Amino acid sequence: MATDYDAPRNKDDEQGHESLEALKAQRGGAQTALIDVEDADTAEGIDLPGADLSGEELVVQVIPPREDEFTCSSCFLVRHRSQVARESKGSLYCRDCEG
Repeated sequence: MATDYDAPRNKDDEQGHESLEALKAQRGGAQTALIDVEDADTAEGIDLPGADLSGEELVVQVIPPREDEFTCSSCFLVRHRSQVARESKGSLYCRDCEG
């Protein structure tokens, strides 16, 4: 059966739907927070709202670039010298950024 979308709507059709306030009252106002968690995620990978991380200390070992590596001046990734596409004013740029 074809539906005429230009025809005026009947109020009888919409009386079966409850108001937003009535639906909220039925739920009791309970709100739950849902976090999309994958199976590979661990507890360390989830930032909880209101978590105080000021006491945490990061320990990272910085390894200087090797003789055959450079840092791209555009994307700041460490690349092999074979990836140099352009050198401009002492700055090196990789093939991906120049591509």
